[in-house]
This record gives sequence, C-alpha cells and structure tokens, in this order.
Amino acid sequence: MTRVLIVDDDPVQLRLTAEIANRAGFKPLTATGGEQALTILRDDRNIGAMILDLVMPDLDGMGVMEVMAREGLTTPVIIQTATASLETVVSAMRQGAADYFVKPVSPERLVISLRNAMKLDALEAVVRAERARRTGTFTAADMIAKAPAMARVITLCAKAAKSPIPVLVEGETGVGKELIARIIQGTGDRAGKPFITVNCGAIPPNLVESVLFGHKKGAFTGAIADQAGKFAEAHNGTLFLDEVGELPLETQVKLLRALQEGEIEPVGASRPERVNVRVISATNRRLLNLAKSGEFREDLYYRLNVFPIYVPPLRERAEDIPALVNHFIARFAAEARKRILGIAPPALDLLVDYAWPGNIRQLENAVYRAIVLCDGAYLEPVDFPQIVAQTNGRDSAVSAIAASPAPKVPVHIDDVPARERMLPDPMPRSDRFLDASGEIAALAEIERAAIVFAIAHYGGRMSRVARALKIGRSTLYRKLHEYGLAEDLISDAA
Repeated sequence: MTRVLIVDDDPVQLRLTAEIANRAGFKPLTATGGEQALTILRDDRNIGAMILDLVMPDLDGMGVMEVMAREGLTTPVIIQTATASLETVVSAMRQGAADYFVKPVSPERLVISLRNAMKLDALEAVVRAERARRTGTFTAADMIAKAPAMARVITLCAKAAKSPIPVLVEGETGVGKELIARIIQGTGDRAGKPFITVNCGAIPPNLVESVLFGHKKGAFTGAIADQAGKFAEAHNGTLFLDEVGELPLETQVKLLRALQEGEIEPVGASRPERVNVRVISATNRRLLNLAKSGEFREDLYYRLNVFPIYVPPLRERAEDIPALVNHFIARFAAEARKRILGIAPPALDLLVDYAWPGNIRQLENAVYRAIVLCDGAYLEPVDFPQIVAQTNGRDSAVSAIAASPAPKVPVHIDDVPARERMLPDPMPRSDRFLDASGEIAALAEIERAAIVFAIAHYGGRMSRVARALKIGRSTLYRKLHEYGLAEDLISDAA
C-alpha cells in the first residue's frame, strides 16, 4: 500500500485529509509541522507523495520544499493552503510542487491529484535513471533493489567502486548484471567516463579478437582502414564483458595479457599499445565449472574472479516486484501513449507468486505486453494470459479471456455498461483457532495447519514457504517430519 505524508498544523484538517487518503487506498502518515515532516522524509525515501500545508508555525511549506531541494528529497509535493494568490502559486510551482489547491478541497480532486503526482514521479524516476545510465553516473539509488536479498549486493558494489579491482558479476540471465556494473562505475572515480559493453557470446569467433583489440589496415581481407577495438574505446573508462565464459580459448590468452600488463595488441600491429581500462565481467554460468572442464582458462578465471558479486534471481527478491511493475507501467504506458493508472491487486498477486525463470527481463516484457492488451485503467489478470497459463494451466487462461467483458454486437455509446472489476469471491470460513468441539486448538495443531496452508498457497515451493513463515528451510523440513507431512509430500510428488 502506497504511503502518503500529510502535513498540516490544523488537527481537524489533518484528520479529514488522512481519512480521504485512507478511503482511496493509500496509507496516510501525518505530521503537524515542517521539521517533523522532513524527519519522516529523511527516514523513509519510499513515501509516494506529500500533501503540504503552506502556513505552519515552525517551518512553512516553502521552507520545507527548499530543504527538500537542497537535500535531494524527490517525494512529489502537493501544496494546500487556506488562501490563494497568483504569486503564491507561482512560487510553489517554481519550488517543484506537483499540484496546488485551496482548502477545503473535494475528495475527488484530492485523490486525482495524489494519483497524478505519483504517476508523474514514477515517470520522472524512469527519466532520471535513463539519464544517469547514459551519462555514466548510474548509482544504487537509480536501481530498484530494496529487497533484503539485494542488500549485500549493493554493499559489495559500494566497496568495489572504491578501487580498480577486477569484478566478476554472476547471476542468471535477466537479473540485471549490467546495472550492477554501471553502479560500480557510476559511484567510483570513473563516473562519467566511457562505459563500453561487449556481449562476448554474440560475436562471431573469427571476429572476437578484432572487436576487442582492434586491427590495422591490411591485417586481413576487408580491413581497409585502422579500427579501434573495445579496449581502446573504453580507455580511462570501464569495459563490461558480458557472458565472458563464451570467449574462445585463443582469445582468452590475449585477454589475460591485457588484464595483467595493461597492454593490447591490435590485429596486424607491430607493437602493443597501453590502455587504462577497468574490466568488469559477467556470466550466467559458473566460470569455476567451465575452468574445471577445460572450457575456460584457469589462470584467466582467477584473474577475473578477484571480487565476485552474485546477483540473486527475481524469485528470491519478490519484494521488488511491485516497484518494478510500477516502474515498467510508467515507462511503457508513456511509450504506448495509454492511460494506465496501475495494476489491480489480483494481477499483482499473480506476478508476485510467479517464479519468473527469465527474471526481470521476462517481467519487463510481460508488463509491456499487458499494457498493449489492456483496455481499462488498471492491468488485470486477464492481461497476463501467458503467466496465468503457466501458473494455473492453459484452460484457466482461456476461461479468463472468455470471461472478460467484450460485446458480441456493436453497442451504442449511450448504452455501454460500466466494465465490471474482477474481485475475489469472499470465502466463508470458521474460526481457525477453534477445534471441532469449539475449544481453543493446541498450538501444534495451529502450527501444522499454517504450514499446510502455506505449502498449498505457494504450490509446494519450499523456499517461498520458509521465507513467508520466517523460518529456515531446515526448520521447515524438521517440522514436516514432526507433523507427518513429509510422507504426504513425497506421495504427491510421485
């Protein structure tokens, strides 16, 4: 639930505004002065928007916005005041206010203003991240990585940025290894310098050496002029070798020399050339296994694997999925010129519970496709037919599409009915803490029931079950044996 900070020294107005925000589906936080509001903003950078009163005794609204601009607090601000003047409006907008209204304001106007401010902030975040990526100043603040599983990754990035140590980024395809490399560059002393990306698996084997190290005129048939390689292009900057495990063995020898000596030898050159390049490598396969099998040089492996960083897959950082979805909605809705306000809770639950074998890249493409399919203001489960089919089966996806409202014959504009929202049916249930006789159930029975429910809810994915129950996997398996559930799971799997 998106948090909204409401700042007003009038307790009645503060309570009324908070109630309007609460009924609209937001979680209101309240402050009675500017200093208190700034303290809350500094402690929580994920507040969706702030409704700010202009006239307050300790620090007025203009003063709050000045401090926010000085400290880089980017929370969208909606100004409200009891008196309106053109000069005040202009001053507030120049300070960065997203909207402005006079008290008392209608609930509809307030809710629309909040939603517009959050949508604008999401779009501005997309633009800021893209600008930082292009200018070589990308930092951890520009990446959506608030999940606990990403905390160590961000910490390692900060440490790696302080030295030119070779970094090896490992992780499954689509987890964002290039963004990790850009964070290391953007927070180090090479920020703003060239960042050259090479996909080693996409270069023909006979051209790898020329692409990396360049060639001289006449070095081979078709070499009609000198050509600088990627190492030369990245001089004084960073070279990102993606899928480095795909390099041919003969090229690995030259790469090892370039890393050790800081020299490259273009194809057809008579003498080596000095380069100052920071190399960050990435792979979606274990280089250690490739080195053991002889597919990758062992000496090069030890040279690249000086500072390894493992990026966890999306299924282990599901807490980031809502923020990633909102980020992609803001970006793709603007590109497709469609008015998509957000995603419905059932659809978001569907995405959070999915395993995402293609990780963030698959999520990005799924949201893009859903925006193209969507006919309403919110993305619904029916807009993700492929995810529904893989989660619940093809028949469920076909039924969901067939049940979606679509007129069989032309309907006049005066007769078009309102689109029905897909809401979950309320399921009647008895008190789960009482046994059949009406007495309080034993603690062991309650715990057993919670484990059975969690296993069914997450489709038997034990890592997800253990994480939801806040226990370790070894503890979970011990309790399965203790409550006689392990045999049932084995029978079901068979």
